[in-house]
Amino acid sequence: MEHVIEELKQKKQKVVQGGGEKRVAAQHSKGKMTARERLEILLDEGSFIEVGMFVKHRCTDFGMDEVDAPGEGVITGYGTINGRLVYVFAQDFTVIAGTLGEMHAKKITNIMDLAVKNGAPLIGINDSGGARIQEGVDALNGYGEIFFRNTMASGVIPQISVILGPCAGGAVYSPALTDFVFMSKTTSQMFITGPQVIKAVTGEEVSADELGGGEVHNAKSGVSHFLGEDEKDTLLKVRDLVDFLPQNNMEEAPIVETGDEAWRTNDSLIDIVPLNPNKGYDVRNVISEVVDNGDFLEVHEHYSKNIVVGFAKINGRPIGIVGNNPMVLAGCLDIDASDKGSRFIRFCDAFNIPLVTFVDVPGYLPGVSQEYGGIIRHGAKLLYAYSEATVPKISVIVRKAYGGAYLAMNSKALGADLVYAWPNAEIAVMGPSGAANIIFRKEIAAADNPPEKRQEKIAEYSEKFANPYVAASRGLIDDVIDPRQTRISLINALESCATKRENRFTKKHGNIPV
Repeated sequence: MEHVIEELKQKKQKVVQGGGEKRVAAQHSKGKMTARERLEILLDEGSFIEVGMFVKHRCTDFGMDEVDAPGEGVITGYGTINGRLVYVFAQDFTVIAGTLGEMHAKKITNIMDLAVKNGAPLIGINDSGGARIQEGVDALNGYGEIFFRNTMASGVIPQISVILGPCAGGAVYSPALTDFVFMSKTTSQMFITGPQVIKAVTGEEVSADELGGGEVHNAKSGVSHFLGEDEKDTLLKVRDLVDFLPQNNMEEAPIVETGDEAWRTNDSLIDIVPLNPNKGYDVRNVISEVVDNGDFLEVHEHYSKNIVVGFAKINGRPIGIVGNNPMVLAGCLDIDASDKGSRFIRFCDAFNIPLVTFVDVPGYLPGVSQEYGGIIRHGAKLLYAYSEATVPKISVIVRKAYGGAYLAMNSKALGADLVYAWPNAEIAVMGPSGAANIIFRKEIAAADNPPEKRQEKIAEYSEKFANPYVAASRGLIDDVIDPRQTRISLINALESCATKRENRFTKKHGNIPV
């Protein structure tokens, strides 16, 4: 038996070595970790259990019968993050450049199936040369098997993709189907067609990083949700995210003791938001005052900054936060903000995470490019997402709430459970200046002193609508609160809605305006 056990040890050691010292050194020379080094940072120390270590490819074409691929170019298994179970796969670039073939895909789909059956998050680390050309249609079919499982698992378990190397062609669609994509500034690349193909077809010259680097996809395309300074920082950010998430759609995210006083007031909120509706401020300063210990994990931090989304805890309870940011585009909703907000809302709803919305919105962004780009269709996504969501939905109108954008930001009409407003809030079809110009146009034009008359009419309109009490009298606002009491009001609201149950029409699925 001893010699058999020794043989087992040797076989395992060979797999653990991956592509060997030379290829490991080449990986390190590019500033990249090996797949196993990445898993050591991602998972709790000593928690990783490998699955499928001895899987081998079956390809004999184009000299592949001579190619030994330890672990088949991907490491699969499970472990824990802060003591909670997760399933993982990590492509190994030191083995045939991490290319995906039939059995490589089978290892990934096996771990995906285990994650779904056992109700735990799935985290995939992508670092691959793409489809293994020698395996032809078998490799392509492998991608299809993965895409199908990504789709079936959507809304069932959280799915997280980490891009730490090249991810090109068909390979990009699996990450795009998952809930969150992480990239690093140093080693990440994603694109459908690479720089060489683009140059040949269109004549455009662009580097790989300019085309699909981490900063591009976080700031311009919105494909990536989180950006790390380097690979280690990126993996640690994944650990931070997992702490806010439930294991699956049948559970709630764990409530933890954060050490923050529950019933504290926030005096600084009096000064953060200017009374002048035309002055900007950063809504993240409001958020940090209200949430536990000021900890806010922002999602899509670098993309569409006129709306802010992310995770925090209030009295230990994980919540999703959506807020207009008047520092950028005056907090207007545009195409990208609508996409960003609606996708985040739908994730929170799928995984039982209550939503808190901070409203300060003057409207949808006007412009020919917005109309041609489909702001009607994209803006409708936000209406759809809030209307569809059945988790607890709380809103705080901190200043402006005008027109259709007021409705889109979790209004009572879309099913908000509780809506609060600060006493300086303005809820109206449009701002006082624009409204006065329309309603009192003839009176202003006929006046002896039109500018003076205009100001008089603006004041008249403001007196009626530049406060929250008309909306409150209609039951569209549940309470007007002292800004300093915002945290306390939210804690009470979330506690009261903790057992919320809401039934909807039986249907296969709705048809969101994608």
